[in-house]
Amino acid sequence: MGGQGGFPWQQYRLKTRFANVMGLKSGAIVRVAGVQVGKVDYVEFAGAEVEVGLVINEAMQGRITTDSRATIGSLSLLGEPVIDVSPASTGTPLQDGAMIPSGRTPGQLADVAEGARQGLEEATKLVADIRAGKGTVGKLFTDEALYREINAFVSAAEDVTAALNSNRGTLGRLINDPKAGAALEASLEHMREITGRISRGEGSLGRLMADPAFAQSLQGTTANLEAVTAQIRRGEGTLGKLVTDEALYTRLDSLSARLDAVARQLSEGEGTAGRLLRDKQLYENMNGTVNEVRALVGDIRRDPKKYLNVKVSLF
Repeated sequence: MGGQGGFPWQQYRLKTRFANVMGLKSGAIVRVAGVQVGKVDYVEFAGAEVEVGLVINEAMQGRITTDSRATIGSLSLLGEPVIDVSPASTGTPLQDGAMIPSGRTPGQLADVAEGARQGLEEATKLVADIRAGKGTVGKLFTDEALYREINAFVSAAEDVTAALNSNRGTLGRLINDPKAGAALEASLEHMREITGRISRGEGSLGRLMADPAFAQSLQGTTANLEAVTAQIRRGEGTLGKLVTDEALYTRLDSLSARLDAVARQLSEGEGTAGRLLRDKQLYENMNGTVNEVRALVGDIRRDPKKYLNVKVSLF
C-alpha cells in the first residue's frame, strides 16, 4: 500500500539461501543500499539451507546483478531482521526467478560471541601456560631461582640508585656535585678547543693534518727510514753486517766471552792486574817503589854529580 514494492505488475521475484536466517519471517523488508524496495515473500527449508523468496520493485532490476550479494541485516541494534541487497554496476542483471548469492553479514551477535569465545579460550590457555611455568612470565611465577635473581637485581639497582643519590662514586659526584660537573664541562670545553686548533692547522698535529709540506716531509722521513731498514735487512753497512753476518756475530760473541773471562779473572784476583786490584800489600809495595823512584830522580836532578861520576882516560 505504501508503494515501496510497487504494484504486482511492477514487481519481479528473486530468491536466495542462507545457512541461518536468524528469525527472518515472511513480510520482512528488502533493501537495496539501505532503500526499501520490496519484501520477503516466503521462508522455507531447501535441504540443509533455508531458501528466502523476495518480491522486489522492477525498477531495481538494473542495480541487482550477478555481482550483488544478499545478506541479513537489522532495522536497529535489537530490531527485526531484514534482507540487504548490495547494488552493483557490473555483472548481468538478474532476471525474474533468479538466485542472488548470499553473504555473511559482519558484526552479527554470533560473530561477537564467537570472538569472545576464542578470546576466552586463548586467555584460559595463557593462564594454563603460566601455571605450568612456560615462558618468561610463567617462569617468573613458578621458578624460585629466577624470582631470587630478579629480586637480587632489583636490590642491586636500588643500592646503585641510593649510592648515586648519596653522592658516592664518580657518577654520584657527577650527578650531585656541581664542581664535578663544572670540571667535566671545562674538560669538554678544553677538548673542543684542542680539536678546533687541530682543525685550524695549529700545532704539530694540526700542521700534520693541514700542512701538505709538513706531511710530505714526514712522508720523506718515513721513506728514508724504510730505505735504512731495507739496507740493514740486505746486510749493507756495519749495522746491516752486524744483523745479518753470522761470522761477525760469532767473532763479537767470542770477544765478549773473552772479555767476560778477563773480567772474571780480574774480579777473582788472578794475574798481576788481578792481584793489583785485590792485593792491598802489593798495591802498597808498588806505590812505595814508585815513590822511592820519584825521590831518587828528584835527588839526581838536584845533584847529578853525586850520582854520576864520569872518568875519561887517554891512551
